[in-house]
Amino acid sequence: MELAQQYPAYGFAKLYHLVRNMGHRWNHKRIHRIYCALKLNFRRKGKKRLPSRHPEPLEVPQEENSCWSLDFMSDALSNGRRFRTFNVIDDYSREVLAIEIDLSLPSRRVIRVLDRLVEYRGTPMKIRMDNGPEFISVELAGWAEKNRIMLEYIQPGRPMQNGYIERFNKSYRTEVLDMYLFRTLDEVRAITGEWMTEYNEIRPHESLGNLAPRAFLMKNSGKVSNLPCA
Repeated sequence: MELAQQYPAYGFAKLYHLVRNMGHRWNHKRIHRIYCALKLNFRRKGKKRLPSRHPEPLEVPQEENSCWSLDFMSDALSNGRRFRTFNVIDDYSREVLAIEIDLSLPSRRVIRVLDRLVEYRGTPMKIRMDNGPEFISVELAGWAEKNRIMLEYIQPGRPMQNGYIERFNKSYRTEVLDMYLFRTLDEVRAITGEWMTEYNEIRPHESLGNLAPRAFLMKNSGKVSNLPCA
């Protein structure tokens, strides 16, 4: 009962191995009889609970990789089929690190994108995002713990607590998604890749003293990441 209360998501198999790992030698059938007698086989349907959300006020980071911001967007092809984009930016330089595009982008796909970015760019101190199902998944929490990255969630219904990427999303929507009529995902990816290069290397940003993100990085840190634009 203590183990079941401590680990409410565990089924019989995991609880059985926990008991065995504690040194008890009772066999599988005996433990299962007790498990059923205690009615632990009738799973309780718990409510989904969000952790307490008290994000730090949005501020300008002092160096790259201090904080990345994540968000999803959606749009449709000319045939009406919906697709999603997974956007990642560095809050310090406003550099767009990735825009992953596909019909479906589950949490495991999100983690693969982040792994690729960490390999090229280095590990961020924290990541800021909303409470979407992909972001509050057990898989992403485990990935962040493994990489020693703090996950910072905004409060539900307060998108401006993630203001940097909300501003970026507006630019991407205006300059790409609303600008073109796409027939295929490959067209979306190609045009988005070209726009990412323009955004990072050419497009001036008022918040960066009218420099492009990579020019801003070069001026303030003397280096530019080797992150590919597409």
